[in-house]
Amino acid sequence: MSAREQLLKTQALLRLEKEADQEQYRQKVLQRPLHARVKEGVTWYPVRLKSDYIGTGERIIVELERATHLEQPHAFQSGKVVSVFSNAQSKPQRDYQTGVVNYVRDNLMVITLNGEDLTDWIDGGSLGIDVMFDEVSYREMDYALKKVIEAEENRVAELREVMLGDAGYSVRDAGGQIPSIQHPLSSVLNDSQQKALQKIIDTHDVAFIHGPPGTGKTTTLVEAILHTVKNEGQVLVCAPSNAAIDLLVEKLSDRKLSVLRLGHPARVTEQSLSKTLDARIAEHSHFGELRALRKKLEQVKAQAGKYKRNYGHAQRTERALLREEAKQLKSDADMLEFYITNDLLQSSDVIACTLVGSAHQTLRGRKFKTLFIDEAGQSLEPASWIPILKAHRVIFAGDHHQLPPTIKSIDAARQGLEKTLFEKGIARHPEKSSMLQVQYRMHEAIMKFSSDYFYEKGLIAHESVKKELLRPSQPPIEFIDTAGCGYNEEQDPETLSRLNKEEGNLVMQLVEKLIEEIGPEAWLDEKITMAIITPYRAQVDYLHTLAEASPVLEPLHKLISINTVDAFQGQERDVIVISFVRSNEKAEVGFLNDIRRTNVAMTRAKKKLIMIGDSATLGAHPFYTKLLEYVQEGGFYRSAFEV
Repeated sequence: MSAREQLLKTQALLRLEKEADQEQYRQKVLQRPLHARVKEGVTWYPVRLKSDYIGTGERIIVELERATHLEQPHAFQSGKVVSVFSNAQSKPQRDYQTGVVNYVRDNLMVITLNGEDLTDWIDGGSLGIDVMFDEVSYREMDYALKKVIEAEENRVAELREVMLGDAGYSVRDAGGQIPSIQHPLSSVLNDSQQKALQKIIDTHDVAFIHGPPGTGKTTTLVEAILHTVKNEGQVLVCAPSNAAIDLLVEKLSDRKLSVLRLGHPARVTEQSLSKTLDARIAEHSHFGELRALRKKLEQVKAQAGKYKRNYGHAQRTERALLREEAKQLKSDADMLEFYITNDLLQSSDVIACTLVGSAHQTLRGRKFKTLFIDEAGQSLEPASWIPILKAHRVIFAGDHHQLPPTIKSIDAARQGLEKTLFEKGIARHPEKSSMLQVQYRMHEAIMKFSSDYFYEKGLIAHESVKKELLRPSQPPIEFIDTAGCGYNEEQDPETLSRLNKEEGNLVMQLVEKLIEEIGPEAWLDEKITMAIITPYRAQVDYLHTLAEASPVLEPLHKLISINTVDAFQGQERDVIVISFVRSNEKAEVGFLNDIRRTNVAMTRAKKKLIMIGDSATLGAHPFYTKLLEYVQEGGFYRSAFEV
């Protein structure tokens, strides 16, 4: 298929994805009665207004608290679009106001409301909060695809052909706009990182940093951005998630770069809040003048609003004059804000935002010589094209052997939407890709299986980690086989998620035994970290219940995390414990079929990796057969009967 035909197919798959996403939202929220939505975790009701105040960028922030204490999982998280509603029976229709979640903690949710005023009904009780469907992201992705498909004889058309057209197609230095950079390479990088940096320096169109787990992808990317800023003055940096972009904002700020973070303040971490456009406007030397204009505008509007219907000629004239004055004040305030915003954009070394966030109105019409996309292995292709529309050349950084983008439509994923631009680009232009080789996280035995299976035996454990064990008596890997134990999985009838209670009990037994062997005091003193990872939400919930009842784990709860695989990408722990869950007569592995998730789970471990699973079920899949062979050859295998 030609590049345009591929993009038309991607556009059709995006429509499928949107329909699946909308249908899930409809079934979970719109079609369910209130009590069912509350039980499902997509609605909080009832809630009460705990406090309200003006936050960053003069935005209204409300703190809402659940009236009843519930431990169940829910769909609310930082950055989600929500609707705060009043369910008061006296009203003919339900009042609501939209906003964005800042953070959720226990039974408290902090929300930045959209709009300039706090509604009067918010004090009237019967309040609730619904998760909302995010229409904007799909609109921006579809618009970007349309622009790329239509592009002719311009830079976007050239980049389209480089990424998706003839594999031999490459763009030459277009009129010297991207000259070859002659900087001494960074002293903080190893040889494979230096080669990646050199490839970035030399490219005139695209380059790929392939960063397997623990190989210092972020370090390399930061150095590359520093070099590029020195040469070009400014770069655009994007990532698919707010968490990923905020991590980069923090690292770049540490290197004394001036970073402007675009995006809703509610979606930004506390560390990055001072870098947001709203916060930077408030710090600008002309902000006092802008604030005075806005205050005067509100006063004039209030004066004009005092005149009711029954008034004479003099009052009518007075109101017309006040309205004209308000119009002029608003124009002056808008003009001053535009000037301040442009001043901040011009003076920043790095403009940072999510992929969809690069459609921000402040960037309309702006072009950048270089765009960096981090976590490109998780970046949905239509979203990646949004910032590419503004770029002359693109540097991708990621790992397509780790977590893929989250896709709701199984059909869309199967037909290719799951395949990222990063993965397509590396396959098409291997000569433009550099894989980082030295990993600084794991014991060499933990690293070796992933290195052999996913990275063509290309990874090398750095001397500082290759022999690091939790204790000399502790092996780096243990695989505990539950085959023959009768630990059968079950399905949660409501969520349809899987769990395996007997395996969960064994996991907790092994964790408690390990802590007691090390000694709880030593565990605390050395701040040893552990994550218990499982692919299934129902198993996460069950493990949480067991952990809360464990007197051994209780004093260490700040050092031990329990969650799904997706929550741990980019993180690391001293000890990783994996519960595979699946155990059935049909040898169905289900969700475990996505072996990239297992790669992520295994490679979070620094000093010890414990895996618990049923070899009779897992062994039906070639990947897990290889894993079982590896643990047996290394002497890391034990039957659950031996524990």
